[in-house]
Amino acid sequence: MKSAKSIYSCQTCGAQSPKWLGRCPECGAWNSFVEERGAPVGEGRSAAGALGGGGSQLYEDVQADAAERISSGISEFDRVLGGGIVPGSLVLLGGEPGIGKSTLLLQAAANFAATVGPVLYCSGEESGHQIKMRGERLGVTRAPLYLLAETCVERLIDEIDRVKPALLIVDSIQTVFSLKLQSAPGSVSQVRQAATDLLFIAKSRNLPAILVGHVTKDGSLAGPKVLEHVVDTVLYFEGHQQQAHRIVRAVKNRFGAVSELGVFEMTATGLKPVPNPSALFLAERPANVPGSSVFCAIEGSRPMLVEVQALVSASTFGNPRRTASGLDPNRLSLLLAVLDKRAGLNLSSDDVFVNVAGGMTIEEPAADLAVVAAVASSLRNRAIPSDVVVFGEVGLAGEVRTIAQAALRAREASQLGFRRCLMPDRSLAPADAPAGLEIVGVRTVGEALDALM
Repeated sequence: MKSAKSIYSCQTCGAQSPKWLGRCPECGAWNSFVEERGAPVGEGRSAAGALGGGGSQLYEDVQADAAERISSGISEFDRVLGGGIVPGSLVLLGGEPGIGKSTLLLQAAANFAATVGPVLYCSGEESGHQIKMRGERLGVTRAPLYLLAETCVERLIDEIDRVKPALLIVDSIQTVFSLKLQSAPGSVSQVRQAATDLLFIAKSRNLPAILVGHVTKDGSLAGPKVLEHVVDTVLYFEGHQQQAHRIVRAVKNRFGAVSELGVFEMTATGLKPVPNPSALFLAERPANVPGSSVFCAIEGSRPMLVEVQALVSASTFGNPRRTASGLDPNRLSLLLAVLDKRAGLNLSSDDVFVNVAGGMTIEEPAADLAVVAAVASSLRNRAIPSDVVVFGEVGLAGEVRTIAQAALRAREASQLGFRRCLMPDRSLAPADAPAGLEIVGVRTVGEALDALM
């Protein structure tokens, strides 16, 4: 048997090199290579065939059992997962420190244990006493919820054999290490090995597992990219600690819609699902104030009304400022150029500030018309009627282009009490509009501003 061989791995992207390098040639990170020593050749391969089941099968002979999804007891969490927890699935949940990941998972574990079966909550960052203190604050009652303070994946697997849980939670994957490797916990090789071992356990025993992942300073999940490829679902926990609401967003889901979104409110007793996010984001919207427009966004399969605010003021410096919060700043600059060239609104000497109220982040181009309307309203100091909702994509020629799922957006606006809907002319016929909602179709930015002002 050959001895273990040293190799240098980049702790940012996972690239490997036989010698130390000051700068990673793959991702460009400096001083990120760390020496790692793997297991001797011939060891650590016992799990290689854990998913095979003994040879290939003909496609029509494979039994595709339609396993029912299991509810976590938290409606918004089930929505993000695509309707519930899939047996045998591996879910990765990432987010900033202190955002509420452990709180959400402890609530889900308690509900799952009380309604479905035993849950094994393995924590490598907290002791059982610390988890119990949080559980008492959250009101966790008697349930078959097992707490394990362990970081060794082999001992974790032994505990799984003993408890035989219906759900496994590991907080977090960066603290778990395998005895097969000699590198430190959190290194690229350890994260890869631990995730692979847990994948084999989840798939071979039909055991759903949820892993918590750390994030880097730029907001991406720490560890090798292969970690996101291994798991079935990747969720991101978003939000500001100064705000009451939190957002869980799905960026990968093999069992549901991508970009699905769940909204929670942080309270003293834990995270509470928000069944109607539109009412939450519009609750503090001022009435009859210039520079405010309402936009209906689509997050996964959910329509959501948010407020777009704009403030235009005379610049006191040579270079006017363009600041966007919750929007792409480059997209804002493009829309301001369209307003100047196609609508005759000169903003070259004004500071422009645009904000999506409530801390939401909007990436879809359907928000273009709402941004244009808010900026024009602030520039002209004329308020947009409070019962008007606006959405549509704006092109460089000043045209308002068709968007997807216009009927779903219009229906959400009608349910929230809006009476007029400004949208692209070819997106939805007035005859198909919900009862009580007037559809105003526009083809250009000029037509839209005339209809609003």
